[in-house]
Amino acid sequence: MFTREELRAIPLFSELADEQLDYLATTSADIHLTANEYVLHEGEMRRALFMLVQGHVEVTKIVEGAERVIGERNPGESFGELQMVLDVAYAVSFRATEPSRVMRVEARDYYIVASSSPKLTRAIGKVALDRLEGLRDLAAAPVQPQVTLIGPQFDNATHELRDFLERNSIDYDWTPQSNGTTFAPAVRLRDGSVLERPATRDIAKAVGLCVTPRLAQYDVAIIGGGPAGLAAAVYGSSEGLSTVMIECEAPGGQAGTSSRIENYLGFPFGISGDDLAHRALEQAKRLGADIVVTRSAERLDLGSRTLTLDGNDALRAKAIVIASGVAWRHLPNAAVDRLLGCGVYYGAAPGEARFFLGKDVFLVGGGNSAGQAAINFSNFARSVTLLVRGESLEKSMSHYLIEQLENKPNVTVRTRVEVVNAYGAECLEAIDVADRTTGTTSRQEASALFVLIGADAETGWLPPEIARDDNGYILTGPAAFAEGPWSLERRPYLLETTVPGIFAVGDVRAGSVKRVATAVGEGSMSIAFVHQYLA
Repeated sequence: MFTREELRAIPLFSELADEQLDYLATTSADIHLTANEYVLHEGEMRRALFMLVQGHVEVTKIVEGAERVIGERNPGESFGELQMVLDVAYAVSFRATEPSRVMRVEARDYYIVASSSPKLTRAIGKVALDRLEGLRDLAAAPVQPQVTLIGPQFDNATHELRDFLERNSIDYDWTPQSNGTTFAPAVRLRDGSVLERPATRDIAKAVGLCVTPRLAQYDVAIIGGGPAGLAAAVYGSSEGLSTVMIECEAPGGQAGTSSRIENYLGFPFGISGDDLAHRALEQAKRLGADIVVTRSAERLDLGSRTLTLDGNDALRAKAIVIASGVAWRHLPNAAVDRLLGCGVYYGAAPGEARFFLGKDVFLVGGGNSAGQAAINFSNFARSVTLLVRGESLEKSMSHYLIEQLENKPNVTVRTRVEVVNAYGAECLEAIDVADRTTGTTSRQEASALFVLIGADAETGWLPPEIARDDNGYILTGPAAFAEGPWSLERRPYLLETTVPGIFAVGDVRAGSVKRVATAVGEGSMSIAFVHQYLA
């Protein structure tokens, strides 16, 4: 608890009356921090005034995926003034660099004191304006991109690299070049070096992402970085387990491609899938999880609990959580796949929409992913046509998405239709759409065709001891016990497979509910079962 004398020594409070100082002393939090402990995190909502009483605090901001120190606070200096005045989220973090002591004055208590001290109010207002000016300078400072991608727009290899950069939050510029450029696609790094036709792993290494497991053995290994895998990584690392997450593409899984998730608890105005994934990824890293990207699990030896990754790197884990999700299902049409990456795409990352400004875009699918993509594209494309094989959207799409689509003047929904052909020399130019109601086929000019027609589990790499249903989805809990054989006296835990200590969560699990909230719940729940298994 603070004393009147301590507060009198702070310049901002030096002219307050004794009774005001006594009020602050008895209502303010007295926070003691160790070195590297955070007072506040970027993006946090906390309407309060903070004062550094002892020690030293750095002001940091995540820039290009790395934490950068952009300022400091010394004893007697405040922070939180801008949030106090405008009630906005923090654009920066505050981290103690040594044992420190911080005073936190809640908004209600600040205003009680400020109501009788106009000088304090003016001082706080001036500091808030100074902070705002500093943020304006920071925003105006040019930032050189981490990489520059060089390659034609209608080229599958270029598209795959662009998708990788987008989904891994790697800041990049793109210089389109004509098809036939000998070294395209290429990536120019910040130091001027050029990677010709690089693999995604080459780029990941170049920008500092982890592509190799740090340890030879972990308490728990998580295969897949979608919402379920990220939740397992957060809870595993937060509860003291040595944790590694292996992701072959980008954290977030298919949910990471959603332009807006509006029914996830705690986000009243929705959140994009990549933003949700980025926040979860940073959380898992901060709590100590190792995140390995651009790597796939190829083999699992059950006897030694050894995971072999592509490239023959291997690691052992006492428990394994399979959260590998599913892969987009392809249209059974060779003419469509011939133009893959050249106007035809499976899945639709939010960043794709800006490349089709003023164009005519078609999407195939009737689920939430298709609906979210259609709404996102409607903000850029001249027209968006949603092609649905079923009779209506009501059986497959959330009601809130259907309502939003109805209010988009440039979005058309066509039901009982299928794409039966695609045309174009170097890129997509037109598609044939068959109408099952009328029995007719019409040709439509098209700049892009995005296919979002569901997905399949990719579990063929797993050993046969891990039972799956006829569609390749992993059996868990009662279904696993019924399938057998089961080697222990106890029954499998709810998310446990037919092999003790190996769990399946999220979309790859048979019978799962294909929702982000459910996947997050299963990922976190799996760690509770891991603890029970290890015990």
